[in-house]
Amino acid sequence: MKTTFRPRLLNGQTGDPALLVSLRWQGRALLVDLGRIDRTPAATLLPIEAVFVSHTHMDHFMGFDQLLRLFLARDATLRLYGPAGLADCVAGKLAGYTWNLTDEYAFTLEVTEIAARQMTSWRFAARQRFAREPLGPPRPFTGVVVADPVFTVEAAPLDHKIVSMAYAMTERTHLNVRPEALAAAGLEPGPWLNALKQAIRTGAPDDTPIQVTPGDRRPLGVLGAELITVTPGQKVAYVVDTLFSPANAAAIVRLAAGADLFFCEAPFLEEDLEQAARRYHLTARQAGALGRAAGVRRLQVFHFSPRYEGRYGEIVAEAQAEFAGQEVHYGELDRRGAAVP
Repeated sequence: MKTTFRPRLLNGQTGDPALLVSLRWQGRALLVDLGRIDRTPAATLLPIEAVFVSHTHMDHFMGFDQLLRLFLARDATLRLYGPAGLADCVAGKLAGYTWNLTDEYAFTLEVTEIAARQMTSWRFAARQRFAREPLGPPRPFTGVVVADPVFTVEAAPLDHKIVSMAYAMTERTHLNVRPEALAAAGLEPGPWLNALKQAIRTGAPDDTPIQVTPGDRRPLGVLGAELITVTPGQKVAYVVDTLFSPANAAAIVRLAAGADLFFCEAPFLEEDLEQAARRYHLTARQAGALGRAAGVRRLQVFHFSPRYEGRYGEIVAEAQAEFAGQEVHYGELDRRGAAVP
């Protein structure tokens, strides 16, 4: 079965965090974190419609300028989501340039800050020289930051001495075309299948006509029953830059619960547990434990510290061993990573 979400780390496990989640067959993409992206082809980045920023430390946000330059002359709206203070950071970036030649540009940035109980949005329009404008009153925040017909995006604030936002993207339902049924009906694949899926996702009436070919329109209900199998949607979770604490662990397990793929930072090996705690980061073992506690299907660790160059395989092995529940000897440590008295 081909999945709708196609996630990949643009800079691998060792570079700046930037997780691209392409939506198969839809020509759309989401980006989680905005580290260095200048090595990524423009064609890969142009489908991005929303960026979910964990926090604005340089390695998570320095790609903003590159993305802005790529989108600037386009008739598009790029939406950014992140913790409180994100709009100030965006405004500061924009203030570093002169915008006297953008009066005819249609490009717009929409920035949404996620606070404990509310979300607040602003618009920065190129034709207004990126002056900051409020986008309506604050809205309640109950965990979901985007509710798209195809997917939802949830967020959870974590403690990194500042707020570092974790995210989970969940496909509402996965709609599979049955090739044998398509062939039996004498139909050819084409864009009409996307229209069919979109109509099903939005709850259109069964008598909604679907244009299969220029001279062939058929009811949604008939086509859906014949050709489509509905299965639970895919879920991808993302956690980076956070302290291993009871509160953070509980929030991560809730957010990532049952994820098909869990991207989790693992900058440190367990041998450097104290250093990880001082820096408010996770160890590989802690990442594995969180994935196991959340019941995720696959764990992908990343954001490795360069101190382990030549030993990155050990980080992966440590995380996967803990994720699988294998017995690993870490010394006299309890399950929380604290020394046993």
